[in-house]
Amino acid sequence: MSADDGESALELDSYLPYRLSVASNAVSGLIARAYQDRFGLSIPQWRLICVLAEYRELTQGQVVARTVMDKVTVSRAAQGLLNRHLVGRSDHQADGRSHVLALTPQGARLYAEIAPLALAYEAALISGLAPEEVTLLKRLLSRLQSAAGALAGEIEPPSLDYGPEPT
Repeated sequence: MSADDGESALELDSYLPYRLSVASNAVSGLIARAYQDRFGLSIPQWRLICVLAEYRELTQGQVVARTVMDKVTVSRAAQGLLNRHLVGRSDHQADGRSHVLALTPQGARLYAEIAPLALAYEAALISGLAPEEVTLLKRLLSRLQSAAGALAGEIEPPSLDYGPEPT
């Protein structure tokens, strides 16, 4: 397909999925460097620490669901944090095949040290936006995530029917 045949050409810089990916990579990379350099944490490890700080105890399956990271990534992050004694693992009382993860006191102290830094990065990133723009951005990102989840279950690409052609 080319612009010469009357069809719209895909322009990468204006393609929303690409722009979202580039923005996400830029933000994640910036913050990941700070976590890695100062605290020796990968992004998955930081996410695991955050979710455990919020929910106290979770199985690895619950971490997968809450963080949208895959099982292998969660398992590797958990193992690294277990080795550093930042996370503890105990048997799940209801399911003998599962384990429960929780922050250790050392992990909780690390979280308390990093959380203000994370919030400062967020504040710096959104400083050029009005509060209502931040609210709208969060709402739109949530809607895009929901739409992507819905589309992931589809076998064929959706029909992009915008109604009848103008006459």
